[in-house]
Amino acid sequence: MELGVYSFGDVQRINGELGPTSQAIPNLLEAIKLADDVGLDFFGVGEHHTDYFPASSPATILAAAAALTKNITLSSAVSVLSTDDPVRIYQQFATANIIANGRVEIVAGRGSSTESFPLFGYDLKNYDALYAEKLDLLMKINALEKNEPLTWEGQFRAPIQEALIVPQPDEPLNIWLATGGNPDSSIRAGALGLPIAYAVIGGQISRFAPLVDLYRRAADHYQVSSEKLGVAIASPGYIAEDAQDAKDTFWQAWGSTMATLGKVRGFAAPNRSHYDAESGEDGALFAGSPEEIADRIIALHKKIKHTRHYFQMDVGQLPHDKFLRSIELLGTQVAPRVRKALSDGV
Repeated sequence: MELGVYSFGDVQRINGELGPTSQAIPNLLEAIKLADDVGLDFFGVGEHHTDYFPASSPATILAAAAALTKNITLSSAVSVLSTDDPVRIYQQFATANIIANGRVEIVAGRGSSTESFPLFGYDLKNYDALYAEKLDLLMKINALEKNEPLTWEGQFRAPIQEALIVPQPDEPLNIWLATGGNPDSSIRAGALGLPIAYAVIGGQISRFAPLVDLYRRAADHYQVSSEKLGVAIASPGYIAEDAQDAKDTFWQAWGSTMATLGKVRGFAAPNRSHYDAESGEDGALFAGSPEEIADRIIALHKKIKHTRHYFQMDVGQLPHDKFLRSIELLGTQVAPRVRKALSDGV
C-alpha cells in the first residue's frame, strides 16, 4: 500500500481575499519536500486553470520537486489528456522523470473540471473521443524502442511521420488511467493493462467496489497480466491529532470549495449534515485523527485491495501550516499503522 497526497496548488487567502497565484507554487514545493521527508510514497499535482487552483503545469512543478526530493513518486493527478498534446506531455514528463531518476509518473484523465476545453479550443462534444485518441498516441509513444521513429495518424491531431520523440527515459513511464467512476473507464483500463486511479470525491466509497471488480474482470478477459494492474483511490482528506478538530477544520475548507464549485457547475452547496455523512465510515471524505484514518484505509483495503491511497488536503484555502501538519501526521502516524496492519495480514 502506497500512501500520499495530491494537490491542485490551492491558493491561500489574505485578509479574506485570494492571495497571489505565484505563492501557491512555492507552497506546493514545500509540501512535496515535506511529504518526501516524512516517508510518504506519492505526491500528485492536478492540472487546473483557475485563480483558486492554479497548478496549470504539473510537469514543471514536478521537475522542480524532483530536484528537491529523493524517494517519493511524483505524478500528475491528473493531466487533462483530452486538451493537451500527448507528444508534449510525454516530453515534459520524460524530462522530469530523468531529473528524478525514474520517480515520475503520469495519471491521465479526461478532466472533471472542463475549463481547459475552451481555454485550448476544444469542443466538449468530443469529450471521450479526444481522450481515447490521445491516450492511444501517448501509449504508442511510451512503447517506442530506443531511437525508434513514430508514425501515427488520428482525427484531432496532425499526423506524425517518422518522428523521433525525445528525450527517452531508460524505462517507459508509468501511466495510470484516471476516472471518476465511469464503468467504461474501468473496462478501458483493464483492457489496456493500465493501472487505474479512482477519484472518489462524494458518496459512499463502497460503491467503487463493483467498479474495481469490473476493472479486474476486464483485465482477465483481455488476458492482461496481473503485474500490470494497480488500483489507486484519490479522495479528499485531512488529519489532525484530535478527530473532531480535524472534522471541524476540514468542514470549513471543504464546504468553501464545494460552494465555489457549485456556482460554476450548477449544484447546491452542501450543508454540515451532508458533510458529516460524507466523512463517516463509508463516506468519501477522510477527515479525522491518525488512528481513525488508518483504520478506514485498512477497512477499505480489505474490500477492494487497492495498492495506493492519496488525499487532497489543501482544499478551500486550508491554512498552509495545517496542510503541512496533516502531511506530517499522514507520514509519521497513519502510514506506519497501515503498513504494520497490512504486513501482519490484517
